[in-house]
Amino acid sequence: MPQPRFLPKMANCPRGVGLLLPYMILKSSKGFMKTPWKMAWLAESGRIICCCRSLVEVKWKDILDFVKIEHTLFSLPFVLMGFILAKKQLGEEIFEVSLSNLDLLWIILAAIGARGLAMALNRLIDKEIDAKNPRTASRHLPSGKMTEFEAWSLSIAFLATLLFASWRLNMVALKMAWLPVIAFVIYPYTKRFSWICHFWIGLCLALAPAGAWVAISADTMGWESIVGVGSETWIGREFTWFPELFFISMGVALWITAFDVNYARMDVEVDQRQGIRSFPATFGLKTTKGLSIALTLGWSICFLFAGLSDYTDLRDYRYPLWIPSVILMATVNLYVMTSHASKSESSSLDMEKFQQLLFKTSMLTGWVLLASLSFTEGLID
Repeated sequence: MPQPRFLPKMANCPRGVGLLLPYMILKSSKGFMKTPWKMAWLAESGRIICCCRSLVEVKWKDILDFVKIEHTLFSLPFVLMGFILAKKQLGEEIFEVSLSNLDLLWIILAAIGARGLAMALNRLIDKEIDAKNPRTASRHLPSGKMTEFEAWSLSIAFLATLLFASWRLNMVALKMAWLPVIAFVIYPYTKRFSWICHFWIGLCLALAPAGAWVAISADTMGWESIVGVGSETWIGREFTWFPELFFISMGVALWITAFDVNYARMDVEVDQRQGIRSFPATFGLKTTKGLSIALTLGWSICFLFAGLSDYTDLRDYRYPLWIPSVILMATVNLYVMTSHASKSESSSLDMEKFQQLLFKTSMLTGWVLLASLSFTEGLID
């Protein structure tokens, strides 16, 4: 029997799937394969199935890389902190899960939707800026790996995920979900006008623990979970989110700002040429180091205050393990942002190593603090 002309194409299929499928059919179809065109048809079918599967795999990899899904690890521990604190304050079982109580699932989905939307919008709005930067020119939109239509479709999908998960929680969460969306749209434009852009992205991430807290507490308290209870005027009101949630959110804002300021070290020369107003491009690396130290001290103080049962009495500390955890991670972050930051200025390779270490250290900070809180609350034995 002559070799089908379609068969050589299947050599490009990964793992030989294109050859495997017709072979399996041949083995099971006694006498069916009498003519070459049937063999060719089956071989071509296998190749098409193989290539479709390969296309889907590539697209999923592109999507995950496009939105930097691993960056969700920055906000997720603080989302979980907001969830734990709200459950504890309401006296509810923290990880009680049933078909009628999937709060944790919806909060995680909302966090993923918000994170994906933020990154997709940032990539779309900054497409032209990325194309002019050698470091970012290979990103999906400037390089053509992904079309704008696909990127906008992803943005809509992530927005739908955020809104659906918020709706499943409660109406307060659904209405407040538009607040981070507005913040995400504004952020890419801030870097064109002011170095305040670093503080703005800190504000965006500070909404993570606050959003999780409101999503849970609003089930019982409604809008009072935000505006407070008690007096009809603002003076004398009791705000249930103070001091714990307030100081945790403030700490997150300063922590992310410190990370983002150091992240901008990579593009100082390019930012100066393009007129991007990042802090390092505006004030230089020496001043950037000073700001990093101040921000790190600031977020460590905020996190320490978050552990107070009564913010007027420094002797009444609710989370004893929280203190060494905050001090440890603040010390590690200060070391990375001072010693390693200075070494990174010598070459692009050293800068890349510094950024990788900075990412790991910053990501680890949230998870260490979450573990500390969980241990204190008896969630970890």
